[in-house]
Amino acid sequence: MAVKKQSLVNSAWRERAFEKLADTPEPYRSLMDSHFCWIQPLFNFIYRPAFTRDMKSGGPYFSQSLLNAVLSHSVRWCRGEPGMEQLLAPFDGGAAFSKWAVEDVFRDVQYGNSKIPTIQALLLLSAQQCGCGNRTQAWLYSGMAFRLIEDIGICVDGKRYADAGHFSTEDIEVRNRLFWSCYFWDKLISLYLGRAPMIQYSEISPPRVLMDDTAEIEPWVPHGLPSASYRPKQAHSISCFIQMCGLAEILNQILIHLYNPFRELSSASAYQCAISEGSKLRDWWRDLPEHLKINLAETHLDCPPSHIVTLNCLYHTINILLNRAKLKLSRESDLASAMADHNPLIHCVSSATSIIALFDLYKRTFGEGHVVLSLAYSVYTAASIFLLELQAIGHSAPNTLERLNFCIGALERLRHTNPVINTALSNISKELEALGIPTPSSEPVRPTADATEPIANSSLLPLPMDIYHPSTVADNLPGSGEQNEEPILLDLSYLNGQMEGARSYNLLDMPQEMYEAFLHIEPLSVTMNPGFDIY
Repeated sequence: MAVKKQSLVNSAWRERAFEKLADTPEPYRSLMDSHFCWIQPLFNFIYRPAFTRDMKSGGPYFSQSLLNAVLSHSVRWCRGEPGMEQLLAPFDGGAAFSKWAVEDVFRDVQYGNSKIPTIQALLLLSAQQCGCGNRTQAWLYSGMAFRLIEDIGICVDGKRYADAGHFSTEDIEVRNRLFWSCYFWDKLISLYLGRAPMIQYSEISPPRVLMDDTAEIEPWVPHGLPSASYRPKQAHSISCFIQMCGLAEILNQILIHLYNPFRELSSASAYQCAISEGSKLRDWWRDLPEHLKINLAETHLDCPPSHIVTLNCLYHTINILLNRAKLKLSRESDLASAMADHNPLIHCVSSATSIIALFDLYKRTFGEGHVVLSLAYSVYTAASIFLLELQAIGHSAPNTLERLNFCIGALERLRHTNPVINTALSNISKELEALGIPTPSSEPVRPTADATEPIANSSLLPLPMDIYHPSTVADNLPGSGEQNEEPILLDLSYLNGQMEGARSYNLLDMPQEMYEAFLHIEPLSVTMNPGFDIY
């Protein structure tokens, strides 16, 4: 095994060296570099060494459809970069790449030539159409990709269940990565669109193990931004992707059992699922390598690579989804007491506050031109909690309207690169209109600043509850001896009732009637699919 791994790693380093020496013309080089910087570490759709090698040789891990899908997907991130408009002009502003990618993919399907590059191209087309708000196309492209991995056996561990001599070490590596890329994307698109996940892990599925770890130690620099504005960091791409897939396994169970209208569980079964997945989520955070954890309590926080920020935001998003389900279960009289012990409301507010602090860190470091949909969705999820606060408490909720306005302003700007966000904004606007609160206008884009600069509004900076020591906090926190296992972060005003209005409240000492108000309000839909709500 060690010999095979070393051979694969050596081959990867060699191909990366050749790639750097290659004279790839523009705009192809910039568009591909953008993909491998902003998209690849998060989703791992493509095994880069094999792709770039076979691009020169015409080997099996390259196809014209895949190349055009990569270029097309990158256009929306790169269009605003200096000089890119002129470079894209001969390609109809980049639209030609999308047209060619679709034509090439369906030509492959028509003639039965569908192989691994076809699947990868379909995944990229699905992601592109999802961001554009073309839900039907996104769902169909992803469904075709998922059917194809089953058709060519990628959903089966090739090392254990196939002829040992049939696949090379590189073949196994490509197949394992592609299975888990599909698994992860399946959970995200199901969440976005309110559909049931299709791909399930089983005993015969490929292991969540990647042999080539060269991308772990590569330097990461944000493509398309001034190089002097960001000190290169270690990418940690492999460990980030593996941990993301572990998080996706938890999300899968939450979607299937707690957000599936076609699979109604009894209250007792839903309770057991919520407790089980909550335990797994705590374990996931506890075991997350320190280089992937972002400690928002640090005074001078240096922003890690973008995919690590997104990983942390998705953790908090899933924590909100889980605890929103717990809040709903708290309506059941026989579960109310047990659920109250888990403090689902505290977890929701804590994670929502953490998401906007993480997004603010990201925005000040990288700007908003390369925000992927999963990060934008996290902001929407945080907004759903701040909106719930307004609905339950009213205008006197602590800084809540300000936080909600922060989310709305961010989503307003992000809808230009992720038009599907228009649905999220429409959902929020309808609820604000019902409350008689005007929808704020988009805040002006703040210029990129150093990541260590404190955010302008201190109310957006959460405080860790385990370093705030009033007795009310220490006495009321669940599992106070285990506080370092998960990030419980709250603004000070939530803990001591220092806020405007007569209905001030302490999250840890809330009147029963106020808590009931939270429980019986239907939260904002978790989906971005109009007319289809799974909650």
